[in-house]
Amino acid sequence: MTIAERADLRHSRCQQQMSRLRVLAMSEDSLVPSGQFAIEVREATNAVIAYVEAASRVVLDVEQHEPGTETFLWVRVARLALAADEAFNAARSGDLPALRAHLRHFETLTSAIWTVRNAMYGPDANFGRPSP
Repeated sequence: MTIAERADLRHSRCQQQMSRLRVLAMSEDSLVPSGQFAIEVREATNAVIAYVEAASRVVLDVEQHEPGTETFLWVRVARLALAADEAFNAARSGDLPALRAHLRHFETLTSAIWTVRNAMYGPDANFGRPSP
């Protein structure tokens, strides 16, 4: 599997977890504070963060990049982690409006990270391989 294919797979799996978060936010279970519900939110947000981190590492390890790119990427990942913590805390306390707001923010940040990756490297980035 090529690096670009692995990046596409990570993006696809990230999207699956985002869908899972949307379902969790809309489920009736989210109306009652529950440790298990909060754990599901935490697991899904952690999975998204892991996929974003893995994709960022590939970009940084394989591709030559402009100064500041590493800081740019890790600041975004840190913001994503903060949004995940806020969503988890809202789920744990049973604050459905806050949970939905934090998950919307989390989704916006996630989408922005993938959009920047695609804008900088394209969906078919060759990550350092010679062009045909």
